[in-house]
Amino acid sequence: MKNIGILGSTGSIGTQTLEIVRKEKDLRVVCLAAGRNVELMEKQIREFMPAVAAMWTEEAARDLRRRVGDLPVKVVSGMEGLLDVATVEQMEVLVTGIVGMIGIRPTIAAIEAGKDIALANKETLVTAGHIIMPLAARKGVHILPVDSEHSAIFQSMHGENRARVSRILLTASGGPFRGRKREELADMTVEDALKHPNWSMGKKVTIDSASLCNKGLEVMEAKWLFDVDLEQIQVVVHPQSILHSAVEYVDGGIMGQMGVPDMKLPIQYALFYPDRRPMDTGGVDLCKLGQLTFEEPDTETFRGLALAYQAAGRGGSLPTVFNAANERAVALFLQKKIRFLQIPELIEASMEAHDIVDNPTVEQILAAEAETYEYIKQKYES
Repeated sequence: MKNIGILGSTGSIGTQTLEIVRKEKDLRVVCLAAGRNVELMEKQIREFMPAVAAMWTEEAARDLRRRVGDLPVKVVSGMEGLLDVATVEQMEVLVTGIVGMIGIRPTIAAIEAGKDIALANKETLVTAGHIIMPLAARKGVHILPVDSEHSAIFQSMHGENRARVSRILLTASGGPFRGRKREELADMTVEDALKHPNWSMGKKVTIDSASLCNKGLEVMEAKWLFDVDLEQIQVVVHPQSILHSAVEYVDGGIMGQMGVPDMKLPIQYALFYPDRRPMDTGGVDLCKLGQLTFEEPDTETFRGLALAYQAAGRGGSLPTVFNAANERAVALFLQKKIRFLQIPELIEASMEAHDIVDNPTVEQILAAEAETYEYIKQKYES
């Protein structure tokens, strides 16, 4: 029996993780954390019977305590609640499906407590990779990527000498606006941007995919996860989303992982690594598929990717600014307060306004986030 915890249990990654738990009887959920969806959290508690459950607000926690007062579950709230969940003694693997930089402190706490991390919270490595990866190495903790692309890279490196890696080929679907030019994107709506051709994801990630900012964040994450130079990471647009990413070695050989676009596959792989379990995904019929195609990304139209490389190249606190500005820009776009093309404009302005801190502490990372939010509030929301 493997005991797991989930940060973000009511979101896309969390609910898909729980689908796997329902199927695999040797997984047990010992702790859960969510934002404000009390109704769904109550259902999850009654089904999976965790020892600890956290809600982000105390108001939501009070409501949840009232609803599950007949059950032996400890209900906590806020950042302290997330830290409680991250350090539950009997937990072995923490699935970090929470969105945003809120995941940094609980991830660090879980690593300190010796828990393996099934990582779906890319912001953690984007902003604090220089803290997270050395800490995990010191503690002997596995960081098991849950993003389909990073899982594919991880699988393609399994059993190989990482010193012999030449390039990482990080694939991107291209999103709903693939092939469009800048002038065509001027009037794209929220509804247009949410029509992803291949993947079913949360709204924020789907918008990030449309802008290619998500791929920029994945570039930064891959740099830390696989200890490679930025110049070794090449983004390749692959519209079919069958090759989830690949690794080229110094002899020219390329190892890749293919499969249907289903997030449950990388989640399950992370939970049972290094084992593989049966999964009914329908499989890939290469003969029916007929062809796989690959293109270079259009970084002039989708400037978010170029800005991400710029932020990662400079390093320090600048990736935090990229992430925070993108997070706020996407929220404003979803609220229909800015246009789609203003997302990279807002990110670039925030990066230019920032005084970079080299090798930032967690406190300095969070301060850079707050500073970016304030800059955007003054400039775009006043």
